[in-house]
Amino acid sequence: MNGADVLIRALADAGVEVCFANPGTSEMQLVAAIDGEPRMRAILGLFEGVVTGAADGYGRMADKPALTLLHLGPGFGNGSANLHNAKRAQSPVLNMIGDHATYHRQYDAPLTSDIEGFAAPVSDWLGTSDSSPQLAEPGIAAWHAETVYPGQIASFIAPADHAWSDTTPSSPQAQPSSAPRASDQAVRDAAAALEQGSNTALFLGGRALRADALWQAGRIAAATGARLISETFCARMQRGIGRVPVERLPYFGEQAAEFLKDIDTLVIVGSKAPVSFFAYPGKPSFLAPEQAQLHTLADVRTDAEDALQRLAAAVNAPEQPAVLQTAAQHDLEPGPMNMFELGKVIANHLPDQAIVSDEGATNGMGAFVLTGYAAPHDWLMLTGGAIGQGLPLAIGAAVACPDRKVIALQADGSAMYTVQALWTMVREQLDITVVLLNNSSYAILNIEMERVGVEQPTEKAKSLLDLGNPTIDWVSIAKGMGMTAARAETVAEYDSLFSAAMAAKGPSLIEVILPGYEGSAP
Repeated sequence: MNGADVLIRALADAGVEVCFANPGTSEMQLVAAIDGEPRMRAILGLFEGVVTGAADGYGRMADKPALTLLHLGPGFGNGSANLHNAKRAQSPVLNMIGDHATYHRQYDAPLTSDIEGFAAPVSDWLGTSDSSPQLAEPGIAAWHAETVYPGQIASFIAPADHAWSDTTPSSPQAQPSSAPRASDQAVRDAAAALEQGSNTALFLGGRALRADALWQAGRIAAATGARLISETFCARMQRGIGRVPVERLPYFGEQAAEFLKDIDTLVIVGSKAPVSFFAYPGKPSFLAPEQAQLHTLADVRTDAEDALQRLAAAVNAPEQPAVLQTAAQHDLEPGPMNMFELGKVIANHLPDQAIVSDEGATNGMGAFVLTGYAAPHDWLMLTGGAIGQGLPLAIGAAVACPDRKVIALQADGSAMYTVQALWTMVREQLDITVVLLNNSSYAILNIEMERVGVEQPTEKAKSLLDLGNPTIDWVSIAKGMGMTAARAETVAEYDSLFSAAMAAKGPSLIEVILPGYEGSAP
């Protein structure tokens, strides 16, 4: 066996079942080793951002890592934006980065680069193989690192000569780490704060937004009257009929500050204190009210469900939450499409246990609000703000959960960042419906232009936010990659197409024509 064979076998022994890959010459021995390992599925992405975004989606839904295979520093660099999102989501991701043979580095070949420099900013752990006999060791060390609750980005570098050189088979042992628990004092402090406060809230993020953890939060709310508020952008929220509903913190800073203004006690679970996404002239960055007492029950690295369960016991909470999400069917208003009719259609037809990858931007807001009344489902969001996540994330979710329908709610501008994802969806025949929201604009940036005080932008400035010259034909793009695709301009057309897509299996795209930005900033 060579070093690559030993490494891939060790990772398969540890339970790694999927490799999302975009390999190059220096990774051919690793490709051969994956080919020889029947327990590991190999999935090609035509751009590294697709590979890393898919690994993020897989990690969010499987709660274990996929392996990525990336080509040297530039290949890793191409995937770094979606690794930034994955790191913000605390997703478990295992990056395997090929490198030149160790003796070849001295010649400064064109692709020689500072791989550590590329990888360090978006990796929680980074290691390099020292020799062929030890190639599996940094791989298993990286596996251990990504198991840190609730997940980490672990990257390791595999030089080509370490991969192709013969070595003795070995099986480094992999043992997952356990989740840290909140201290008893933190539980007592949070219970006392909720009992003493007059306008209290739990601020929830990370694993606190899973169904079982939300059930405990709902019990606490029933006992204390606390509001349940979620992060604006979370990794995975389990919601829908029969689950505990939460209020979502608004995106715009001044709206968020107004939303929180009366709270005197904020207990943080699975997150950190709320801050504005960006700074604006004369507007707050830290969003919690000045008078509010902040208590961290469990940070992002602390077992959220356990902490909530213990807090529920400390406040003598009832066995069941007082409020569970009810069902509703939404009547449609005929005519041209808009964000609210879009949301109604999705809510009316969303299958049980569907997964929504939301990068819908301005036109996706109605869908989130209205699908609270839909069948139980998981909602995945743009955690790090680096656009181009939605389509790859849907791939990873579909690979992790092949028996569940995945909907990629996708804005047109960000879709162009990782449009190659459509090809992988077709190649793997994944059960994904892409709802492509086409308003031919970076609409959110038109809003932001006003919010920073630019009241009368020139045509030059407007041109940097306009996607209508030329118009992007998403039906043609999707069909060119082998995907079934159709266009909807009216509510009736979209209702018919979306309903049919939910009843069918396999990849498809619905291009929804929506109005561009016309209003004023909130």
